[in-house]
This record gives sequence, structure tokens and C-alpha cells, in this order.
Amino acid sequence: MSKVAVVQAGSVIFDTEASTEKALKYIAEVAANGAQHVVFPEAFLGGYPKGSAYGAAIGVRTEVGREEYLRYVNSAVSIDGPEVRRLIEASAEHGISMVMGVIEKLGNTLYCTALLIHPQDGLVGFHRKLMPTGTERLIWGFGDGSTLDVMDTEVGRVGSVICWENYMPLMRQAMYAKGTEIYCVPTADDRDTWQSTMQHIALEGRVFVLSACQYIHRDSFPPEHQVDFEPAFGDDFMRGGSVIIDPTGKVLAGPVFGEETVLYADIDLDVKSKSHLDFDSVGHYARPDVFTLTVNTQAANSVSFTA
Repeated sequence: MSKVAVVQAGSVIFDTEASTEKALKYIAEVAANGAQHVVFPEAFLGGYPKGSAYGAAIGVRTEVGREEYLRYVNSAVSIDGPEVRRLIEASAEHGISMVMGVIEKLGNTLYCTALLIHPQDGLVGFHRKLMPTGTERLIWGFGDGSTLDVMDTEVGRVGSVICWENYMPLMRQAMYAKGTEIYCVPTADDRDTWQSTMQHIALEGRVFVLSACQYIHRDSFPPEHQVDFEPAFGDDFMRGGSVIIDPTGKVLAGPVFGEETVLYADIDLDVKSKSHLDFDSVGHYARPDVFTLTVNTQAANSVSFTA
């Protein structure tokens, strides 16, 4: 039996140092409460600028929008930067593995990334979101198949699929085939319908699903921050809905809306093993004579230099 945690909290918008401090506080808290693994929401470091259009429309860009984008770029983190190093140190200090959603800067492009951090081995992997959704494509680049990473931890094999990547059936199948047992979902989707998606994935993959969404109130944004489109839930720009579900579809914790909180659950991998009696999507329930999936795990570099 292992204990896992999901943090439902908001970034300190445009203040990555403060967001990092907030993450460290939660890491210490959940470890003190006995958790061995913790999941943070999408874009926890770097922020999710919900409702912002960055002055962009078809054929139009504004200087105000570029200034807003500059502020966002300056909030992003580098994989080898001090913020990630502090997370690695906290993981080691508290003996807890984690999945952390960040906005990663690589060169001149931003990526929505999930870090996989191990208490003994440090940063063992990361996943860049393959398919930014809608106008996220304005501010984030596309990941590739080289970052479909998993890590082995005390609680089981951990994989991460970000937000609406979970609507990509082939992406899910690839992660099941990697042996994912603890299926971690940093997300920005706070709709009621997200719950049915998470429950379906738990059943389809026979996995423990840990879904983490931010809770962000209008007051979390600086007064001067431009909000171009009002979010659906009024002053709650992101209302949470984090949840933990077991491989039989049973909800172990959550969903919780409208507040910052931490969800905890005790998980037993034997539940997963028993659930495979009648279903294994990449094993005895697959039909490879009819359906096969090929996954390209090579890095897709735009420029390659050869001697």
C-alpha cells in the first residue's frame, strides 16, 4: 500500500520564484502527511494565462500583445535552471517523487512540460505536450515522441499525459504500453465533463489516475494583466476538479471545486493486477492482427549538424 497526493493550487502569476516557493511548501506538507508521490497541475511554474489572446487575430499582432508575451517568456523555466534544481533538492530531502507541470523555455520557444522527478535519481524524464490545444499553439511549441518518458518509483511506474492529450487515443495506448501504473494528468480542464474522461481512462488503461488542476481566482492575476475573454465560471478563472481514481473506476478522492486543497489516497497495485483478469488493452484484449500502433520516439530537430 502506498500513499499519493494531488495538489490543487494556483500559480503565483508572473512570479516564478514565488510559485517555486509555493511548490516547495506543498512538497514538504504532503511528504509530512505520508505521501510518497505528488502531482502538481499543468503550468504550475510559469502559469496558465487563461482568457488572454496576446493581441493576436488572423493577420494581426499588436505591440501590447508582444509585451504581454515577453512577460510570459520571462516567467518560464529551463530544464537545467535553478527552479528545477530546487524541486530536485526538495524531492531528495523529503523522499518523494513528483510530476510537476511547468512552462519550459528552450531556445526561443516555450513548451508545456511535465517534469518527472525521483528522490534518488533526480530529474529522470520530462514530457513536452505533443498537441497544444486551440490558441495554446500561439504561445507553446509542439513536443515530439522523444519525451514520452516514464519513471519507476516506490508507488509504481509513473507516466504523465497533459490535459487534452488525454483525448488522443493513440497517445493513451502508447502510455499503457510503456507499463504506466500511476497515470498522472496535469491539466487546465476544470469542466464537469473532465471527470468522465478521467474515469474512462482509469478503466481503459486499468491505471490509477491522478488528475491535478489549478484553482485560480481573478484576484490571482495582477490588475494590469489583460484578460481578453471572460472564462466560463466567473471569478474562478480555473476552479479545480482534481481527482484520484483507481483501475476499477472507483473515485478515491475528489473531485473538489472552488478552493485550493490537497487530495490524498492510499493505492494498492494489486487492485490493478486483479483488474486485468478481463481486460488488458495492450495485451490479451488487443488484436495486433487487426490493429497496430507505431510510435516515433526520435527527437524531431529542425536543424541537424553533421561532420
